[in-house]
Amino acid sequence: HCALVSITSGVSGKNSSVLPRSAAGVLPESNVRIDGNALAFSVQGLPAALRGKTLEFFPETPEVIETSAQWTQAWNGAEWTARVPLSAQRSGSPSPMPVVLTSGDQGFRTELKVLGGWPAVAAAAGVSPALADALRNNTANSAANSAAPSLTFAAALLGALLGGLILNLMPCVFPVLAIKVVGFAQHAGDRRGHRVAGLAYTAGVIASFVALGALMLALRAAGEQLGWGFQLQSPAVVAGLAALFTVIGLNLAGLFEFGAFLPSSVATLEAKHPAANAFLSGVLAVAIASPCTAPFMGASLGFAVGLPAGQALLVFAAIGVGMALPYLAASWVPAVARLLPRPGPWMDTFRKLMAFPMFATVAWLVWVLGQQSGIDGAGALLALLVALAMVVWALSLRGRARTLIATVSIACFALLAGTVGTNITKMPAQAPLAAESGGWQAWEPGRVDQLLAAGQPVFVDFTAAWCVTCQYNKKTTLANRDVLADLASRNVALLRADWTRRDPAITAALGQLGRNGVPVYVFYKQGRAPVVLSEILAVDEVRAVIAKL
Repeated sequence: HCALVSITSGVSGKNSSVLPRSAAGVLPESNVRIDGNALAFSVQGLPAALRGKTLEFFPETPEVIETSAQWTQAWNGAEWTARVPLSAQRSGSPSPMPVVLTSGDQGFRTELKVLGGWPAVAAAAGVSPALADALRNNTANSAANSAAPSLTFAAALLGALLGGLILNLMPCVFPVLAIKVVGFAQHAGDRRGHRVAGLAYTAGVIASFVALGALMLALRAAGEQLGWGFQLQSPAVVAGLAALFTVIGLNLAGLFEFGAFLPSSVATLEAKHPAANAFLSGVLAVAIASPCTAPFMGASLGFAVGLPAGQALLVFAAIGVGMALPYLAASWVPAVARLLPRPGPWMDTFRKLMAFPMFATVAWLVWVLGQQSGIDGAGALLALLVALAMVVWALSLRGRARTLIATVSIACFALLAGTVGTNITKMPAQAPLAAESGGWQAWEPGRVDQLLAAGQPVFVDFTAAWCVTCQYNKKTTLANRDVLADLASRNVALLRADWTRRDPAITAALGQLGRNGVPVYVFYKQGRAPVVLSEILAVDEVRAVIAKL
């Protein structure tokens, strides 16, 4: 028996389809049968719209099938069947066997009952001690050493803490620094206010990381193929963040005050409890910074998704502690407070200056949406943001002018939302990343194995438009002339896996590397274990690995 779950969920603005199931919540008569040196798959209950279509197939357990070999598939009415050769170097015998089936941007995950006995796994004879050590150090599951689980978990917590700390230096966090600096300025001369704000900001950051982690783990348990930063794979979330940062920028610029829009009781409560603002600034910091993966974070996140829920959430909380630690320490160190100038008219000027990092973030989010939904989606978002700014300005007016202009502006916003708003979540017919200049090709399932079988080393860049660190590496180290020359001299094939939109195949590939987010940079060579580079690429690091190919 198998439970079959849709893993599409909203990439094209549509809800996940719920497949028909039996009363027990499983689909009967779906299985994988071991037939000599091949696996015979039989899957029932796939949506009728998929019948007759060619599906992509990805086992979650590595080294079970011969990925570079030819395999066949067919439809027998509502039954999808396939015959896939077993790997001669198979190292696992999963039961049940988890697999992912995809068609376009739609995917389904299932765990198939295994019929028959697995052949003996390949012997380790002929593997040199040096190569065995390299495999142990680079395999995705090497972190899960059952001989020392507590040490491994402790290492994951330490890596998460250090990764969260370094996250403050990542490019994607720079816009959030404006909010932090404004918070310091608001409490200049108020030692108690600094400490309360520091604690509240820390609580907001930790709570947000734990909430995001819990949501990701829950969705993965339900069958979704998700990774870190999954929220920005949705155009609707990107558009919502752009609107939020637009409103914050307008507020910092002095166009309006939030208190003027709130009921008097709420405004009074906010004045009595300013810690709420610090807490929300922590939530906002995580919203914009979470897609980034800092050094040490990647391995910890990849390890966390395989832990029990309680331990996994502790890893996410450790990332939050690391990210909030500098601000918390500064809020409790008197020397920092003494460095700040006394409150005065400069604070108003400084606050308005900090509006521009917010608008810069909006420009970045519009560009990200353009990568996901095309130029029409980006244009629609820009038009709606202009209309939103007009609505906010109209509501800040007084008297009859407010009633008249606000009514007109709200009507214009509603009209735009109804006419062009759908372009925001409408996906282009083709993927935004195709073969690019400079020798880069689009990553495809099985492409790495094909190139390796032909004797060519491969470099894969797992990236996303919403990952600022990815874009920084792309424009610096990956565009360096010396690096490109070294890659060409070694005849390295360059593949780029674009994770801007949700892609179950890329998620599965990241999982096999022990990673759960981007950026990830990997060198492959026939007969060697994959070499995973650091998240912040250095020219010397990349050239050193190329020299060993």
